[in-house]
Amino acid sequence: MLHHHNSLNHNKSKWILLIGIAVITVLLSGCVAQAAPRVYRVGILSGLDFVADITDGFKVKMAELGYVEGQNITYDVQTTNFDRATYKKILQKFVDDKVDLILVFPTEASLEAKLATQGTDIPVVFTHTLIDGTDLVKSEHEPGGNMTGVRFPGPDIAIKRFNIMRELAPQAKRMWVPYQKDYPTVNPQLEILRPAAAAAGVILLEAPANNAAELEADLQARVKGDDPGLDAILLLAEPLAVTSDSFAVMGKFAHEHELPIGGSLVSAGGYASIFGVNVNTVETGKQAACLADKILKGTPAGAIPVVSSDSYLQINYDAAP
Repeated sequence: MLHHHNSLNHNKSKWILLIGIAVITVLLSGCVAQAAPRVYRVGILSGLDFVADITDGFKVKMAELGYVEGQNITYDVQTTNFDRATYKKILQKFVDDKVDLILVFPTEASLEAKLATQGTDIPVVFTHTLIDGTDLVKSEHEPGGNMTGVRFPGPDIAIKRFNIMRELAPQAKRMWVPYQKDYPTVNPQLEILRPAAAAAGVILLEAPANNAAELEADLQARVKGDDPGLDAILLLAEPLAVTSDSFAVMGKFAHEHELPIGGSLVSAGGYASIFGVNVNTVETGKQAACLADKILKGTPAGAIPVVSSDSYLQINYDAAP
């Protein structure tokens, strides 16, 4: 009888052990099932309508890299059109929300992003941004801090635009050059254009302005009888000339006086430029996504070298002479 009693105790202990293991297994498997995958939150400041499709390229490439919107990544896309005060508000929202990464463009918005994220650990990827002549990064190879991105090759594009205008309008000896007053991308472009223009015997008629009305006033002040005061309109890589109201003013003037206008490929108010030298904005967004992927996988933003966009020529054959 004693042996039988010990056997029952042994079997009972065995069953208790098995039940305990089963319970632990269920609990552990339940924990695994309930553990949600990491969902990254990315704030996107699209700061210029002219290049807004950068966001599209970014999202497409991120999806190719395995970031599925609504599953393991979410985007807070905030758009405005060249509005510095709004840039600051949007960026502060991203900082307050403690997003995992900020994508920002163009140049001035990127400079604001650097200020807004100081003292935080939020990484920033800029794109369509001129780093020449700014303190945005330490260098292309070692940007430092919490930033890296895709460089807009502004000076290179500026000289290409100038040379193409000379080929299309060799008679143009007075090129009117409008731009947003005090905008950070302008001086590096002018620094390369001024000596090139002087060597070619071309006068650059620089027209810094704050809005379309000031551009129109400058144009009208140059007219002397039948002489419009200029032979061509050359657009730099900056935001004012590519906004619709500004370009409509310039396009109307160019049409009335039969002047070529080019640099950026723009159309507004029924008018259009004849050519543009620019970067592929969708591809620029994809380049930015590759940098963002490295950051989300653990590489510090400041340790990732800045990359540059490639430029290409666009011709409007309907408007070209």
